[in-house]
Amino acid sequence: MKIYRLPVGELLANCYIIGTESKNAVAVDPGSDFQKIKKLLDEHNLTLKKILLTHGHYDHIGAVRETAAAYGAEVYIHENDAPMLTSRTKSLADAIGAGRFNEIPEFITLRNGDVISLDEISFEVIHTPGHTEGGVCYKCGNALFTGDTLFKLSMGRTDFPGGNMGEMFKSLQKLDQLEGDYDVFPGHNETSTLSYERKNNPYLKGNPYEDFI
Repeated sequence: MKIYRLPVGELLANCYIIGTESKNAVAVDPGSDFQKIKKLLDEHNLTLKKILLTHGHYDHIGAVRETAAAYGAEVYIHENDAPMLTSRTKSLADAIGAGRFNEIPEFITLRNGDVISLDEISFEVIHTPGHTEGGVCYKCGNALFTGDTLFKLSMGRTDFPGGNMGEMFKSLQKLDQLEGDYDVFPGHNETSTLSYERKNNPYLKGNPYEDFI
């Protein structure tokens, strides 16, 4: 398994391309810049088979329709965030995307504990609401794709529609309680490790806002 990180779009959302030994690939959150994604796939002779979405906000789904159509790739999203794929309002396209929106009419819904497999790799769905109601992380080997739930030394914001601070801290505790260490691949900014976040991330040391929830 090889993992490539591509910051895409105005908000530099991280799109991850995960290649298999058979030269197939999974994309996590192709949020924008289809040509940039296509160039990386072509450079590494990869064929995209599946698109996994951590949540339904515009900056993480902007290139999904074009990318899925180009490769015939299946699109996966948690059932609670599925309505965002067909709504410019729910996806925040009007708020953060200057009104640009490509509806995604075909997708497969996920629930906590589902597993998506491609060749030798498998992605386990961990439902982590808080940033959105259907936010998820994907665990694949020693890699943890955390979307806008866990960032390096930070966490995702909870003030958008569907966000909930109490649920966010429950989700962070769920990640904290995973056995062992993982390489953390967040939806924005730098990569990290779960052991580093356990030691240094203030939001994994308990809920500093508990008295206000």
